[in-house]
Amino acid sequence: MKQLNYISLFSSAGVGCYGFNQENFKCISTCEIDPKRIEIQKNNQICEDPEQYITGNIQKSEIQDKIFKNVRIFKENNNVKDLTLLIATPPCQGISVANHKKKNELNRNSLIVESFKITKKIKPKFFIYENVQSFLKTLCTDIDGELIRIQDAMNKNLLQDYFISSKVLNLKNYGSNSSRTRTIVIGVRRDQKINPEGLFPDITEPKTIKELTKSLKKLNKLGEISKDIYHSFRPYDQKMLPWIEKLKEGESAFDNRESFRKPHQIIDNKIVINQKKNGDKYKRNFLNQVAPCIHTRNDILASQNTIHPKENRVFSIRELMRFMSIPDDFKWSDIKEETLNSLSLENKKKFLKKNELNIRRCIGEAVPTKVFNNIAKKIKDLSNIEDIGFKDNLQSINKIIKLHNLTNFNNKKAFINKFYNKLDLDFVIKILEFSNPDKEKNSSYFTDSSLSIDILNNIPTLKGKIRILEPSVGSGSFLLQMIKKFSHLPSVQIDVFDIDTEILSLLKLLLKKIKVPKNINIKYFNKDFLTHTFKNNYDLVIGNPPFGKIKLKNTLKEYKKHGLSTTNNLFTLFLNKSLSLSKNVALVLPKSLISSPEHDQIRSKIEKKNIYSILDFGENGFKGVKIETIGLVLNGKKTKDNQVKFYSYTNKNYILQNQDYIIDSKFPYWLLYRDKFFDDVCKKMEFGVFNFFRDRQITKKHTLNKGKIRVLKSRNISNNNIVSLDGYDTYLNEIDSFAVSKYLNKKNVYLVPNLTYYPRACKLPENSIVDGSAALLFPKKNKKINNKQLEFFASKEFTAFYRIARNFGTRSLNIDKNSVFFWGLKKAN
Repeated sequence: MKQLNYISLFSSAGVGCYGFNQENFKCISTCEIDPKRIEIQKNNQICEDPEQYITGNIQKSEIQDKIFKNVRIFKENNNVKDLTLLIATPPCQGISVANHKKKNELNRNSLIVESFKITKKIKPKFFIYENVQSFLKTLCTDIDGELIRIQDAMNKNLLQDYFISSKVLNLKNYGSNSSRTRTIVIGVRRDQKINPEGLFPDITEPKTIKELTKSLKKLNKLGEISKDIYHSFRPYDQKMLPWIEKLKEGESAFDNRESFRKPHQIIDNKIVINQKKNGDKYKRNFLNQVAPCIHTRNDILASQNTIHPKENRVFSIRELMRFMSIPDDFKWSDIKEETLNSLSLENKKKFLKKNELNIRRCIGEAVPTKVFNNIAKKIKDLSNIEDIGFKDNLQSINKIIKLHNLTNFNNKKAFINKFYNKLDLDFVIKILEFSNPDKEKNSSYFTDSSLSIDILNNIPTLKGKIRILEPSVGSGSFLLQMIKKFSHLPSVQIDVFDIDTEILSLLKLLLKKIKVPKNINIKYFNKDFLTHTFKNNYDLVIGNPPFGKIKLKNTLKEYKKHGLSTTNNLFTLFLNKSLSLSKNVALVLPKSLISSPEHDQIRSKIEKKNIYSILDFGENGFKGVKIETIGLVLNGKKTKDNQVKFYSYTNKNYILQNQDYIIDSKFPYWLLYRDKFFDDVCKKMEFGVFNFFRDRQITKKHTLNKGKIRVLKSRNISNNNIVSLDGYDTYLNEIDSFAVSKYLNKKNVYLVPNLTYYPRACKLPENSIVDGSAALLFPKKNKKINNKQLEFFASKEFTAFYRIARNFGTRSLNIDKNSVFFWGLKKAN
């Protein structure tokens, strides 16, 4: 295994990073603005080379250059292509709800953007960002100066290169022994084909204060220091002792009945009770409960939840370390702990006076060591499917299917039993799906894990006990990612449907082989989703419904009985029914949904919903299948000024689009890529000018190399003229049987190519017609078109405009009654 490595930004004392060092990750650069924190890192040998410790403001270019230099040197010296990991834990004071002294914190909030910039430049395989609960919702100033939420800035800068998952977790359940609700963001570079959901720390049972402190000496004397220098009674003003000495567990000094026992000041010989800003100030903790959140001001009684359950003092450094799962061998000083413990009482006090506050604040701002250690183990233990000679491409998959004869059901079962623990589970699911002989019959296409990861990362946040429905589960690509995504919730019921008995039984077998968390219950239905009667609604309907049209009249008639749309397209029927079962719907759908006249009805229904996010997968959705897809996520009823999160695989960019802007009723369909340029061109144009005709009859079997009537095709069309091409031109002698014949030698009829992003137009010549590769346009009300207007269609301006108008599609470019709208005329100046 190659050396695992990382860089750490805003690394403080390296408490969290220590968890990666425990798993033999090599830190090649650590950056922290406070030199005292850096010295603690040096005590723990976080890095090997002194040059790798960088002290300074990360916003300065010279500091970032040092980081880049360290990365470059490490790669060159170790013949390493990629950095394994980047960790960033920026300051949270501007975000934290515990900070009551906030001023203009936007600059500090925007420090995370420096992490985005460095991540973009270095492109590590993985990244981890950690911060307070409201982190991603907070405003920041992005790289381009835009004021947006941190989550949107992160997506805008990194989503093109990374799968990104985020969770708000109470870290007491994931390796810490103190309550600490934090946002953890994990990114995995897309070429790694790994779901970041699987890298979050596993649930662990936290220990109580009693369990963690029972071996420590009781401290009842102010200023007392035990044999362990880090376990001491921190002194405080003796006037505060009456405030806390009578408190029972869970009580605050403000709960005392007598005024002199409440936190107060003496003003003009009168007791003036202090203001109670937090309910947990001067509060005694519970011995048999998990420790509270450790804050930076854990040194004073007046801070939050700092008082020992039984003793009249704040927690000691050693106790805080155990609460934050910091190992005992973590070194706070360059002096050996044995030496410190052997000092005289006076010298111990001097040491603590100089170092204690810094240590305590480092603990209060740290990531619990065990939390990062758990993530480190997960990255370290990642399996590589190429290790046993299997590669994740269609050619290899087909070889495996042939080698193991996986079109046979029993052979598939044997394959699962043999390889489930040797291969990546996503890869096994992919093999099973591609080996399914009924996939075309059932109009089902395999959902690549990248699609399901991205869609699940772009759904609304679900909390508490939830119910999920997957209407067409297939081999379980979505189901596997859901298990990873929702493992932290208290209760998850997932109902999965599929009409394919064989694939469903294989899925059951596969899931028996893995460790499905106890909080997740999966119920299987070998039934037709479209005809099943549901008694309850769901918190989420998600999946990849079958594509294709229903050809059997009896089947279509049966579906119509259930109050579904009149369309005969399967995905539309699935979408329509899903909308009735949940306010949150997330489905992989053909891209034609957003523009085709066939889907006008369902689009108008969707437009009444909140469009939460749209992912334009282009042709990247299904391997081996030439079809464009999108991920559509809906979230209840439409709200005013709803911002749609839009990510394009085609253009590799993330933007926020106002829903009313992209579904504007003055246009015939949705315009996902609409922008200022598009709007400026619209102002110069008159739309809805033409009607159209496209031939659907003429094929090669009808055409001749010579004849009376020329059959023009798309490549014959140039800018306002027709060109001849050897071996390409075709003819007909008789055209009366073709519908296009009615346009022969008609005036004011124009010719445009059909499937292209190089628009151009010319007048239809005499004795000519067209086949389906071109379309005929004829102005409404017989409007006259001049040469200058025709030539505009071949201009760079219209070409760029037309790409946006067609949503950068590749397969859904036919000219139809909707798209012909955009073949408008440029207005006269």
